[in-house]
Amino acid sequence: MWLAVLLACTSTLAFALPSYDEVRTAHRPSETLVLARDGQLLQRVRTDAYVRRGPWVALADISPALRTALVLSEDRAFWQHSGVDWRAVSAAAWANLWNQRTRGASTLTMQLAGLLDEDWRVGPGGRSVGQKLGQAVAAQRLERSWRKDQILEAYLNLVPLRGEIVGIDALARSLFGKAPHGLDAREAAIAAALVRGPNAAPAVVARRACTVLKDSTGAADCAGLELLTLGALQRRSWAASEGIAPHLARRLLHEDSTGAPSLRSSLDAGLQRFAQQQLAQHLRELRGRNVQDGALVVLDNASGEVLAWVGSSGTLSRAAEVDGVLALRQPGSTLKPFLYAQAIAEGRLTAASLLEDAPTHIATPAGLYIPQNYDRRFKGWVSVRTALASSLNVPAVRTLVMVSPDAFARQLQALGLALAHGGDYYGTSLALGSAEVSLLALTNAYRALANGGHAGPVRLQPGPRPAPGPAVLDARAAFIVGDILADPLARAMTFGTDSVLATRGWAAVKTGTSKDMRDNWAIGWSERYTVGVWVGNAGGAAMWDVSGTSGAAPIWAALMQQLHRAVPSRAPRAPAGVEQAAVRFGDALEAPRREWFLPGTAQPLFALAGTQDDRAATPRIHAPVDGSIVALDPDIPPAHQRLQLRAQGADARWRMDGRPLGRGQELAWLPWPGRHRLQLVDASGAVLDEVRIEVRGAAVKGR
Repeated sequence: MWLAVLLACTSTLAFALPSYDEVRTAHRPSETLVLARDGQLLQRVRTDAYVRRGPWVALADISPALRTALVLSEDRAFWQHSGVDWRAVSAAAWANLWNQRTRGASTLTMQLAGLLDEDWRVGPGGRSVGQKLGQAVAAQRLERSWRKDQILEAYLNLVPLRGEIVGIDALARSLFGKAPHGLDAREAAIAAALVRGPNAAPAVVARRACTVLKDSTGAADCAGLELLTLGALQRRSWAASEGIAPHLARRLLHEDSTGAPSLRSSLDAGLQRFAQQQLAQHLRELRGRNVQDGALVVLDNASGEVLAWVGSSGTLSRAAEVDGVLALRQPGSTLKPFLYAQAIAEGRLTAASLLEDAPTHIATPAGLYIPQNYDRRFKGWVSVRTALASSLNVPAVRTLVMVSPDAFARQLQALGLALAHGGDYYGTSLALGSAEVSLLALTNAYRALANGGHAGPVRLQPGPRPAPGPAVLDARAAFIVGDILADPLARAMTFGTDSVLATRGWAAVKTGTSKDMRDNWAIGWSERYTVGVWVGNAGGAAMWDVSGTSGAAPIWAALMQQLHRAVPSRAPRAPAGVEQAAVRFGDALEAPRREWFLPGTAQPLFALAGTQDDRAATPRIHAPVDGSIVALDPDIPPAHQRLQLRAQGADARWRMDGRPLGRGQELAWLPWPGRHRLQLVDASGAVLDEVRIEVRGAAVKGR
C-alpha cells in the first residue's frame, strides 16, 4: 500500500520535468559573447564566477568518440531501455545482497532526471529509496517525451565535471584547448572517466580512461594515456576573457541589464583589428621614446555608434587593464577648436582677426601666468586661422581672456566634457587643456563639430539612426573651425607643408600635447567619421621627444586612410548664414585669401591699428612686467640667468634702484636677490615708465 502511494507521489512530481526545448532555452553559459555588428565574435567574457559553462552544443557537434565512450562507460543499454535498465537494477540488487561491487543501475536518463530536478539529486548520504523510485519514474517520463539523442545531448551539456566545470564544451576547452567536436578517442575516454569521478585523483582517472578506451577501441596504451591525463588535468587554457575588444566588452556588459548570452555591439570587426594592429605597430616604433600605452576610438558621425574601441596597447603595456578610452587625461591643445568656435559665434573674433603671439604675462590669483608655444618661439601678429591651425598658445590664452574661463567651461560642459571644477578653478590655463577629460568624451565633442554643433550620445550597439541632438555650438562657427583645421597651409607654420596630418580627402584634425609630454593626442573628423587617438603612459610618465605629429597623428592618419580607402571624404557644405569674402592683411602679415565670415563681420583689410615705429614711440617698458618674480639657481652660470630688459623708444635710458644701468631698447641685466625698482628716464632724468620686480634665491656663482 505504502509503495503505491509513494509511486503515485513520485509520478506526480515527475510531471513537473521540463521539455527539451525549455531546458535548452534556459541554458546559460558562464560567459557572455560580445559580437561585432555583423555577428562576428569579438570578445568572450566570463560573467558567472561560480561555474564554468560553455554554450549549448548540439549532439552533432560533439565528437562521435565521446558519445561512444560515454555510453559504454555509463549506460551500455542506453539505446535499448525505456529509461530504466531493469537488468542492471536486478544485477545491482543481487550484488548488494551479497556485498559485491557493480557499476550501478543508474541510466543516463535517470542521471539527467537528477540534473533537471533537485528532488532526485544525490545527497551527502546517497539517494533514499524514495528518491531512487522517483528518479526511475522521472526517467521513464523523459523517455516518453524526449528523443534519445535529445537526452544524450542534454546530459553532455549539463553534467558536472571536474572542479567548477559543467558540460562538455567547458571541459573540452579547459582541459584540451579545443571544441567538443575535436576530441579524439583518448581524450574522449578521459572525459567519460571524469563523468564517473569528476574530482578523482589523476591516477584513478587514467585507470578508468584506459578501461573505457579498451572497451571502445579494443586496445589502449595505458602508460601514454596516464601522461595525457596528468597533463590535461593540470591544464587551464580557457582564459576568463579573450578576444580583440576587452575594454569595449567590459563597458557594454556594464551597461547591459538583459543578461543575454550574447550581445551585438556596434563595432566593425575588420576596423577593430586594423586599429589594434596600427596602434601596436606605431607604439613599437616609439618604444625607445618611453611610450608604452595608447588608445583610440572611431565614431560614426551620424549615429554616434562606436566602430572601433582599443583601450590599451595590450602586451606592450604594463597596465593593459586600464582603459585609455575612458581614463581622464589632460587634453592639451585639443580644446582650442571649441574656444575659437565660441569666440567666433559670440562675434568677438573672425577667422581673419589678428592676435599677437608674443611673450606675455597674465596676472592670476595664483601669480603670473606665462604661456609658451610648443617650440618656444613666438610668431608675432597672426590671424585666428593661423593661430588655431598652427596651435599657437599665446593667442589661445588671449582668446580665453575675451570669452572668460567660466563661460568656456560652461561651453565644454554642454559638449559633454564633464569638468571636475568650474572655469575659475582652471583660469587661463583652461585654454591649453589643463582640465582632465576622457578620449571618448573628447572625440564625441569633436563629433559635435562634425555635425554642425549638434551633440548626441555615444552608442555601443547598432540601431536606427537617432534624430539630431541639441545644438550646443553655433553651426556657422563649427563650420569655420572645421575649415581652419582642414587647411594644410594654415598649419604649415608649425607642422610644415608635408605633414602627416594631410589626408587624401577632406578631414579636419587637431593635435595636442599635455604638460611635460605626458599625453599626446590627435582628434579629427571626416565626412562620415570622427577619430580620436591618445598615446602616452598609463602611469603618467613623460614621453621623450614625442611631438604632435610623431605621437598620435600617424595612427590617426592611418585610420582615416583605411576608413576612406574606397570613397574619399568630401568637404562639408557651408551652412546658411556663412559668407565668404576676399581679405588682405596690412604690413604683409599674411597672404591675401578668401575667408569665411558670419554676416556683418567681414572686412576687406585686417591691419594693426595705430602702428608706429618703436624708435619714435614714447619709451615704455615691455619686459619685465610689473610684479614679476625672478628665481635664481646658484648652480647655473650667470650668463644663462641674465634677465632681458626690453623697451620701446629709441632713446631708452635704464635706471635700477635709482642708479644708471644702461641705454638701448634691449639690455641684459644680471639679477641680484632683493626687491628692485626698474625705471625708464629721459635725458633730464624724468621718469617715463617704472616697474617693480623681486629676485629670489642665493647670489649666483661666477664661473
